[in-house]
Amino acid sequence: MPASRNVVIGASFVTVLIGLGITQAVVERSAEAQDGKTVQAPRFEVDPFWPKPLPNNWLLGSTIGVGVDAQDHVWIVHRGGATLNARTEMGAATDPKTAEDCCVPAPPVLEFDPAGNLVGHWGGPGEGYEWPKSNHGITIDHKGNVWIGGNERGDDTKTFADGQVLKFTRAGKFLMQIGHASKSGGSNDTENFGGPAKIFVDPRSNEVFIADGYGNRRVIVIDADTGKYKRHWGAYGAKPDDTNIGRYDPSAPPAKQFRTPVHCAELSNDGLLYVCDRPNDRIQIFKPDGTFVKEVIIAPKTLGDGSVWDIAFSKDPQQRYMYVADGKNEKVYIFQRDTMQLLTSFGAGGRQPGQFFAVHSIATDSKGNIYTTETYEGKRLQKFVFKGVGAVPVNQGPPWPTK
Repeated sequence: MPASRNVVIGASFVTVLIGLGITQAVVERSAEAQDGKTVQAPRFEVDPFWPKPLPNNWLLGSTIGVGVDAQDHVWIVHRGGATLNARTEMGAATDPKTAEDCCVPAPPVLEFDPAGNLVGHWGGPGEGYEWPKSNHGITIDHKGNVWIGGNERGDDTKTFADGQVLKFTRAGKFLMQIGHASKSGGSNDTENFGGPAKIFVDPRSNEVFIADGYGNRRVIVIDADTGKYKRHWGAYGAKPDDTNIGRYDPSAPPAKQFRTPVHCAELSNDGLLYVCDRPNDRIQIFKPDGTFVKEVIIAPKTLGDGSVWDIAFSKDPQQRYMYVADGKNEKVYIFQRDTMQLLTSFGAGGRQPGQFFAVHSIATDSKGNIYTTETYEGKRLQKFVFKGVGAVPVNQGPPWPTK
């Protein structure tokens, strides 16, 4: 990781006013100034033996979604053969003469029990629906239904091939498709999506909040039972605009529109919607009706893929802590949610347990454990065991188990 990155990831909470009275917090830290310091925060240890090995010589591709259901079963979705090397990774699937045993792509959707056993698998094209060309994100709602998006681009820069959201039973039975492939009309289209990245279903209102996403620049809300459109908005709660605003510039004022991808939309128990504006290195916080509350900029000098990839909350009723996956700087940040103060972070770039290669998605179970998945060449699922709240270093590194 470049040394310049280390000085922009922070725990100070600096509040300034920018245009229109918007409250913005810029989270920055001098790593050198924090060396040796500890804070009170949730503690985690990676479980290097979870999950258990997959059967049938199955192999994961880029793993771009994780969710936890009411039984603490962990669900992932991955891209399989499309992201595996035909010669070096899945010879048994493409050329059995050269590799009798290893390996073949696992089904796209996998379900693990709390012990790490694989207990369910399904997914892929089927009758009556358009499976995404590049599936993205997985959510299990309060009724046990499974929601999946997608982010494949179309043949031009405006129409996304994946313009649909799919809903299945936990057994993989198709229930509903909202939107259509290759029909996206942009960020103000109320019938189709544009690369929907992640989905949250609110059990109280039965509304679905969609981070839409890789082509569009908005949050859109639909009814969970009918798929009927309800409302949508862009950055700061304004009408979204698909005008190309160029690349992110950390020295420029905060952008008035989301950049793509809008990567997550997570609703807290107290009714705040946290939206990952990934390339802009920021979280924007809204009321469920789209009213803007405030924003927090994280690691503001991060270019390219951006610093804010996904969000999960601690499992206490107040959701006191918020966890943010940063797949560019390869760590998970731990925030105190009410103040949005960055307390600590764990992880580092690498391939060993507790390290990350493009940590993409994050979720928590009822016991407070964290689960992450990794995209690109990471291609894996990891578990981080919650060890209570206690003193931890400000810069933890990989949270390897203690003796």
